[in-house]
Amino acid sequence: MPSVNPPRGMRDILPAEKSRRERVLSVIRDRYSAHGFDEIETPVMEEYARLHAGIGGDNEKLAFNVMKRGLDAEAIRAAADDPASLTDLGLRYDLTVPLARFYATHRAELPTVFRAIQIAPVWRAERPQKGRYRQFMQCDIDIIGDASSRAEAELIVASLDALDALQLTGASVRINDRRALDWMLEAFGFSEAERPGVLITIDKLDKVGAQGVIAELRSRDATVSAVDAFELFLTGEHPSVAEIFGGEQIRGMLPDGAPDEIVEHLVSLGTAVAAARDGAAVPLVFDPFLVRGMGYYTGTIFELAHPSVSYSLGGGGRYDGMIGRFLGQEVPAVGFSIGFERIVDLVDAQDLSEAAAVVIVHDRDVPMVELLAAKSAFVAEGARVRLEQRTKNVKGLLERAASDGYRQFAMLQAGQSAESLELKPLA
Repeated sequence: MPSVNPPRGMRDILPAEKSRRERVLSVIRDRYSAHGFDEIETPVMEEYARLHAGIGGDNEKLAFNVMKRGLDAEAIRAAADDPASLTDLGLRYDLTVPLARFYATHRAELPTVFRAIQIAPVWRAERPQKGRYRQFMQCDIDIIGDASSRAEAELIVASLDALDALQLTGASVRINDRRALDWMLEAFGFSEAERPGVLITIDKLDKVGAQGVIAELRSRDATVSAVDAFELFLTGEHPSVAEIFGGEQIRGMLPDGAPDEIVEHLVSLGTAVAAARDGAAVPLVFDPFLVRGMGYYTGTIFELAHPSVSYSLGGGGRYDGMIGRFLGQEVPAVGFSIGFERIVDLVDAQDLSEAAAVVIVHDRDVPMVELLAAKSAFVAEGARVRLEQRTKNVKGLLERAASDGYRQFAMLQAGQSAESLELKPLA
């Protein structure tokens, strides 16, 4: 007999959890829309060549590929040395590559500056473990066609607004610039060819610490003098400054001579975000060693942090070179992705439901016409309504309804109308 369990790394979602997830998604979608973003939808599959064009980083290795239809045994044997020739499609492993293809396809129908929402599942052939799934939801917002720092500021403000609406206040954004990283590695003396590998190692700083990073760089046979310079900078003292986020602080956390253009760009982001948030403390934290693994980032990069957890709740960055791969001309683009699967576990979704959710518990002898009339009366007022026939264990019935997101209940007997029912809270 075949297993009745879902595939490894994938989940069945029961009604209560589905309702919870949808309430969180509705808040995120509402806040993104309020900031002028428009939702789009793309196919779950893209062409194999597009998903493996060298722009998806390590995610390309995790793609689920779809075998060509109609292959005979001879064709399969002929592809023994080239398994990729057996496939022509693949499940999307993120929403950024499909968005780039979407924009290249529909550019003439879209505004000059296009603000996109994408909320949809993606698939990666991960090793299943707690909190890491092979199918999961992504919530992306992207701005295409705006090369200015306004685009990054809009994304950051909209994302922080979404977290505030989910009552996850106190979030901050760690921020850096890939151009600053590249300049810093050049200043230390790393060659251009070895910098991608050096960045991979620096990305492990939070996990292995400064000495672990230096040890790995030496084991990689990176330029010795460059590693020495980096170690001296990494372990040395840096001047403390009063400002929380600004030019003086950023320069103090970089080697001497940081390019004015990059510093001024980051400072302008802080000024814009603070203004959008009514002058509150700037929720940006400059991190000169923030890398983010995707190789397509070309400028600003950021990660969403919250004091309740040690891991990031999302992130993104500028990827100006990607769309040009499909369109044949450069188009500026930047995106921010909220980690929905991580956020949904932190949110008290009960507090997000504004509409009434009512369970009508009825006796067995209540005529169908009265049942449906009572239900329809509540539905017409905007309530979500479930009919439940009274059982011996009414307490268990109500507990289950409460776990499914219902907030009130009423007992209905034959001859009663909706107006005569007394609504009581579900504890």
